[in-house]
Amino acid sequence: MQTATATPVQRRASRPRADALRNRERIVTAAREMFVEFGPDVPFDEIARRAGVGNATVYRNFPDRDALAREVVCSVLDRTSEVAERALAERADAFDALERFAHAAAEERLSALCPMLSSAFDENHPDLEAALERIERLVEGIMERAKAAGQLRPDVGVGDLTFAVAQLSRPPAGTECLSADRFMHRHIQLFLDGLRAPARSELPGTAVTMEDLRQP
Repeated sequence: MQTATATPVQRRASRPRADALRNRERIVTAAREMFVEFGPDVPFDEIARRAGVGNATVYRNFPDRDALAREVVCSVLDRTSEVAERALAERADAFDALERFAHAAAEERLSALCPMLSSAFDENHPDLEAALERIERLVEGIMERAKAAGQLRPDVGVGDLTFAVAQLSRPPAGTECLSADRFMHRHIQLFLDGLRAPARSELPGTAVTMEDLRQP
């Protein structure tokens, strides 16, 4: 079976010079940390302070909260996709690749940022759609390889994995989020062990897709 690959998401804006790029990366990193800790409404001046830049630098890179939130979510999705790509390329054991991805996704605190997909900005923005399409395609590749190897039970879908990792890496954005770290990876591993084939029980319903998760 061929390894699934995907082209990294390309942002539409032209690349700034090196120092401006470093400032932009610091802003995105600081915003991601603060969105996880305090939610999407954290003031821009607090983000600027943590990033070590002036307010004007933040607004020069991101004219509004939507633009910053979108870039934060896209950057997290991109990093998680890169983990999935490396796992597909480097790990001979398919289930090991699946475990590596699941723990990396939880570490990125996707569950804390996911509420922003529907509430903070345009969820149909092409950059966001491309980032989501890439990660979904890669996770499908990992799961298909694990199923083909007889390691992953056949009655689960990408939506099952995504939903469980999001739930197990909660609570969502807020100061209590970080206090659950000591339990998160333990519980994710318990869930992953339940995905192994042969299955010990019959699941109700059918395998959950990402489209299922998008339905109201």
